Parts: sequence; C-alpha cells; structure tokens
Amino acid sequence: MDIRPIRTKADHKAALREISALMEADPKRGTAEFDKLDILVTLVDAYEEKRHAIAPPDPIEAIRFRMEQLGLTAKDLAVSIGQTNRVYEVLNHKRSLTVPMIRKLCAQLGIPAEILIRESEQA
Repeated sequence: MDIRPIRTKADHKAALREISALMEADPKRGTAEFDKLDILVTLVDAYEEKRHAIAPPDPIEAIRFRMEQLGLTAKDLAVSIGQTNRVYEVLNHKRSLTVPMIRKLCAQLGIPAEILIRESEQA
C-alpha cells in the first residue's frame, strides 16, 4: 500500500482518482483495498478541511435561513425574541441578540449557540 500525505493540488487530484477507482471496485470490509480507501478518504477530508474550511454563518442570516426552512414569520419568533417590533430590529441588525434570546432561539430553531453568539457581520 503506497499512501503519502496530501500536500498539493496534484496530490489531492491523484488521491481522488484513487478513491474513485477503489469505490468502483467496491472492496470488502477487512481487505487491504478497503483499508486503503478508508485511509485515503481520511487524508482527503483532512486536506480539504484545512484548505477549504467553511466559515460559520452570520447569526442573523442563520436565523433567517432557519425561518425560511420552517416557514416561520417574524411573529413566530416573538416567543424567543419579544414583541414583533423587537424581532424586526434584530433581523434588521438594529438590535443585538441577548443571552436569553440566544437560549430561546436555540430551543425554538435548533441553531447551535456557537453560531448565535458570534458578532453579526453587519453590526
């Protein structure tokens, strides 16, 4: 088994080609080919995470996105944020989220607190 670290784009492409070929062969668990596939996928994942890390979303954009997913309106967030005018202030970056709001939004929308406590990009 000839496996090397992935340091360049060329190494990355070669590893992806090798993964593709191994997946086509559909190796059985416990074989050397299966182990090689597992190792290559782990290496590619680490390389991509390091080179192409995705930044966490803006907290307000995360709220808007989740509202859209769940079909919620500003009125529906009054439970977590307060009166509707306060909800609009938050959604328009005119008011910051408070710790109690963050706790309630985590419970209501299922957005991780780590995302909601970040400083908004438009603040």
